[in-house]
Amino acid sequence: MTGGFEGPDAKPTAALPAVLARVTALADRLGVAHAQVVDPGRLSVASGVPEPVVKALLGGCAAGEPDVQARFVQRLDLLRRTRLKPNGRKYTQQEIADGAGMSRQQAGALINGDRRPTMEHCDAIQRFFRVHAGFLTAEDPEALVHALHHTEQELLQQLADRERAADAVAEDPLERLLQDHGVRGIAWRAAQLPTDQHRDKVAEWLDMLLESVKRPES
Repeated sequence: MTGGFEGPDAKPTAALPAVLARVTALADRLGVAHAQVVDPGRLSVASGVPEPVVKALLGGCAAGEPDVQARFVQRLDLLRRTRLKPNGRKYTQQEIADGAGMSRQQAGALINGDRRPTMEHCDAIQRFFRVHAGFLTAEDPEALVHALHHTEQELLQQLADRERAADAVAEDPLERLLQDHGVRGIAWRAAQLPTDQHRDKVAEWLDMLLESVKRPES
């Protein structure tokens, strides 16, 4: 392994306002509350950034950046609190050490902040907890942008699913009829017709519509 970890010299990203604007615009199109998609607690868990810092960054304020080692310890602590074992318990130092391919002493020193992490340490622990590369080391704005990008992709998928569903309804005359009037609405309108002959015409027309649709049997 190499010596002390040398973090990238990346400056705090200016992409945060842009991705935040895209996420909130998508939320508006879907009718989702902004508080739901930019919830600081959820974004903190997703990004590793402390919740007060998330709130500050979302509000357009600068937030003090810890050094690389302090950031690593902070985010590793968050991983241990939020990425739990199937039984709901935290991973032990020994389990982290075994999963990351290091000794228990190494894992304990990293967790307690007694040892400066290397790139190899970061990569191994990120793989163990199944988080993206850079989770333990990215600067706070960059980490928050990554979490918001994930939210953006989820919202885009929801929008695509909704548009596909709307297209399917538009192409299906029976679905369109039911959407516009509903079963009760159709029955009520048929009941207002003056004679059985008129009502029979409605039933005949519905039979023809069902035949033309040719729905697959469930």
